Amino acid sequence: MKKIFLFFSLAFVLLSCQKNGTATAEYPMFWTWMEDREGLDLDTLFVQMDEAGIDGLMLYVPDMERYQKAAALAKEHGVTLYAWIWTLNPRGDRKRLLEEHPEWFDVNREGKSLSETKAYVNSYKFLSAALPEVRDYVVENVRRVCEVDGIDGICLDYCRIVDCVLPISLSYNYNLRQDTEVFPEYDYGYHPAAVEAFMAEYGYDPRSVEDPTRDEKWCAFRERLISEVANLAAETAHSYGKKVCASPFATVKLASFMVAQNFAQWNLDLVFPMVYSDFYSMEPGFTYDATVQNKRDKNPKTTLFCGLGAELGGDFDSLVENMDAAFRGGAQGISLYTIAGLNTPDIRSQFKAYADSLRQIRKANKGTMPALEPVPYAPAGDISLDPLSHPRLMQVVERNIQRLIAGEPIHEKGMNGMVPDDPTRLYPELVLGEYELQRSTDRLLVYEVEEKASGKRLSVLFPIYGGLISGWDVRLAE
Repeated sequence: MKKIFLFFSLAFVLLSCQKNGTATAEYPMFWTWMEDREGLDLDTLFVQMDEAGIDGLMLYVPDMERYQKAAALAKEHGVTLYAWIWTLNPRGDRKRLLEEHPEWFDVNREGKSLSETKAYVNSYKFLSAALPEVRDYVVENVRRVCEVDGIDGICLDYCRIVDCVLPISLSYNYNLRQDTEVFPEYDYGYHPAAVEAFMAEYGYDPRSVEDPTRDEKWCAFRERLISEVANLAAETAHSYGKKVCASPFATVKLASFMVAQNFAQWNLDLVFPMVYSDFYSMEPGFTYDATVQNKRDKNPKTTLFCGLGAELGGDFDSLVENMDAAFRGGAQGISLYTIAGLNTPDIRSQFKAYADSLRQIRKANKGTMPALEPVPYAPAGDISLDPLSHPRLMQVVERNIQRLIAGEPIHEKGMNGMVPDDPTRLYPELVLGEYELQRSTDRLLVYEVEEKASGKRLSVLFPIYGGLISGWDVRLAE
């Protein structure tokens, strides 16, 4: 816990020299997403939230009666409750829609509909944002939850298309070697209604260009369709006096490239970008860079929070490092996916101590988290796309070079596509030559390096998604 309290001391010192911003104290500072999975006991959930000092909840439940019970419990425990809405990827009535409205589902560049094909996983059944019927369906879902007494707001999730490309480590779960290349079968948004509307506006078929994912007009058009759905949902919720937030991909630019989300265009009260560093096989520098980028690019009327994957990998110290990185990058609060990652009373107690201390900082600064000193392990100034200038990132990479040279696999099918690292395991010291840049594009950097003690050459890859180093991979050179 030493590193946590060092951070608190630093922040209190900085309070005296920071300008006050717009107060954000109307929102809880610490949140969690939760699904109403089988076996979830709402009473236990709220008790655990009390223990952890978490007073904001984004909850998905399958019916309004369950929401009503959750809202009553939330009020008893002083918790702000937002309904977590699966916007364009229907959850509770997916089977019904597949049977009754297969024409609503999105279509890839090959012309195949999600009603009859699979993209990565069976649960990816996205609806087309181009269809008026789909928009009406989304608005009606928002109306239903907003009419539940005690719901304070809504959280828009899955307001997007299928991931055109996966984080590099996750691709191993599907036996893919994408390496930032967008394959037609994973490139969605080509529903006939969308293509027809685009052609009417711009005079050409987006499928006729060599790489539609680099066509600025087509990319902006897909973003606009998604943004229109998000803003219809927001307008509906606001008409009921509810707050509106969303859970988009990690940054404005990364989300734009990967899933056609430009959440800078969305009329949100607050936003929780899913900065799940473990999905990108990254260290806290990714959280920091992503938050800095979001602070710069977000809608200026939207309060920036940061979503972290508390049960996706790592330990409690790693979670604390990522929270510190988010606050130093400019986040006003945190949400965890999910509180289940705080799986013992002791960890929940430690988290509460952290949360309470940060609340004191915000309170002392008149309801706004102050700007803090940058993290010490990321380059100063603008976000650097030179991986060699990120010492913590290269530390992770070289640890995995050691594992690979030792004959150990570093990838497996699992939560984030990685074999967990045993930090107690010792390896021979590396004797590395110079990193030699072999390939450089706007989406990918590839280096080669020789490990001289073993005589092995390795390829080291760094995908660039939306102007941000968004992962790495190490392979024996071919």
